[in-house]
Amino acid sequence: MSREAPAAARNLLARTAITLEMVKVSHTIFALPFALTALFLAADGWPGLRRFGLVVGALLCARAGAMAFNRLVDADFDARNPRTAGRALPAGLLSRRFAGGFVVVCALSFVACSYALNRLCLWLSPVALAVTLGYSYAKRFTALCHLWLGVALGISPLAAWCAVRGTVDATTWIPGALAIAVLFWVAGFDVIYACQDAEVDRRLGLFSLPSRLGPARALRVARGFHAVTVIALLAAGWLAGLGIAWHVAVALVAVALVAQHRVADPADPRRLERAFFRLNAGVGPALFVAVLVERCT
Repeated sequence: MSREAPAAARNLLARTAITLEMVKVSHTIFALPFALTALFLAADGWPGLRRFGLVVGALLCARAGAMAFNRLVDADFDARNPRTAGRALPAGLLSRRFAGGFVVVCALSFVACSYALNRLCLWLSPVALAVTLGYSYAKRFTALCHLWLGVALGISPLAAWCAVRGTVDATTWIPGALAIAVLFWVAGFDVIYACQDAEVDRRLGLFSLPSRLGPARALRVARGFHAVTVIALLAAGWLAGLGIAWHVAVALVAVALVAQHRVADPADPRRLERAFFRLNAGVGPALFVAVLVERCT
């Protein structure tokens, strides 16, 4: 018995690590800072521990559930792509039944957090789940799937704002501008990331801008998306009455976006990975720190 307990603990830790890798928990760095930015703007400072915890919990549950659902419905496609064949489901490291149960738990937990926040969040929670889960099917019928992913993550600042205000009014233009910034930021870097699978997508009958237009033309579209991001961030700062710290952060974001387009090379997957993750990881945190400086000091 004493030997079985450590073995069970090791198995649990191993499965937990595989699950966290499956849902790419580290990529929460993309959406969470924008949600917190809107949260602190809506509260004009610290929103309170309870609301802070519920918003973070809701976002983590929604994102983890959406990622697991994506892995589940794309498992057969992933198995046929050399880059993704080693993922947990096609490699048999986790079962589809486990992944499905994980999605259900995450979705129910998201709805529970929404209920605990306010009535508006509860009413909108099915819409948010439909958008975030529905993205997994987008590549099957539209090359604009990158924009759908952008909408899925762009919900986060709007949801955080509703968590504080509990209503939609004229001030909702502030998180609306942030949502537009997130939409085109995410769509742009997803186009960059998708360049490495352009040929595989064509072979599998999946849709993306790189597979439809070719990587070179798709990257030009991504640059246009990121130009909209910078404009939307400036608009959000103007609507919220933010000052120098915000504009410095936006300038840093613009530099990072330009840098990732200089780094991105469809012929070199390692350069695409650097452009996708490393240069985008600091975008949300930089803006959130700027709001902390503006509203909490």
